[in-house]
Amino acid sequence: MDAYALPESFPGAVITFPMLGEGFAIDPSSTYTLFGRTFYWYGAIIGLGFLLGVIYCFRRGPRDFGVSTDTLTDAVIIGLPSALIGARLFYVLGHWEQYAGDTVLSTLWNWCKIWEGGSAIPGGLMLMLLCVWIYARRKKISFGAIMDTAAFGLMIGQIVGRWSNFMNREYLGRETEIFCRMGLTTAQGVTYYLHPLFLYESLWMLLGFLGLHIWSKRGKRKYDGQVLLFYLAWYGFIRLLLEGLRTSPLLIPGTPFRASQVLMGAVFVVAASLLLVNSNRPHDPAKLYVNIVRAGKETEKKNSDGPKLNKEEDKK
Repeated sequence: MDAYALPESFPGAVITFPMLGEGFAIDPSSTYTLFGRTFYWYGAIIGLGFLLGVIYCFRRGPRDFGVSTDTLTDAVIIGLPSALIGARLFYVLGHWEQYAGDTVLSTLWNWCKIWEGGSAIPGGLMLMLLCVWIYARRKKISFGAIMDTAAFGLMIGQIVGRWSNFMNREYLGRETEIFCRMGLTTAQGVTYYLHPLFLYESLWMLLGFLGLHIWSKRGKRKYDGQVLLFYLAWYGFIRLLLEGLRTSPLLIPGTPFRASQVLMGAVFVVAASLLLVNSNRPHDPAKLYVNIVRAGKETEKKNSDGPKLNKEEDKK
């Protein structure tokens, strides 16, 4: 079947993974009931990923990157809505005809209907980086240090959040016969075996997170922004590959080019190039933001302890 003829999602389809055996088949509901009201697992899973990411960042930020919890809170307040807006706009621009209304107001309203679905992480990531960069510049705080911390939270959010696509039977690739394929049997009894792109990305980001966590805990980070560059290169590479398998790609209007593939391909090239260039440059550990913050605190402590010592000597 032509890849573009496949639907974007398979709601209600029975899920199988041939590699787990013929007896494995599940049909999870995309909703759940709580206090008499119906909610979507999609939002709950993304919310869980966000919460776990924030907890991780708040634990490591002040200690390992010199970024206070107040700064991280501000970054979340700025970054979250900007990411949602950017992800929505990027998706809408790729489906312009679908969201164009009869008037400007109706078009804007169609853009705002995010609860009907439709968002793209690359667009959200770019706008979020821009907004946090503006915030860091105004507050005179290291943007690199903030995003080195936040990169871990982003990875956790993607690792967990991608399973919301599993519940919705979406973010799938072309038909395939590889051993890790995902089977989807519709109500009509037709089974499609597709690339589970959400699973590929989740596992890839898990591998990257574990590697960066161990690497950074061992004190290997040489400059602010290094973790961010690793994240952008790592994520950009997998999206560059996976976008080529998608059955419902976002296209640059008026062209056959896949918007997310072009954008994330560029992100990968730029981030990887910067990592390579910086690897050949000397880096002074004293210029790391976390060490600057520590040095400042030690100076403040010495200054505050000085007068007390003098008073005690005067008494003697």
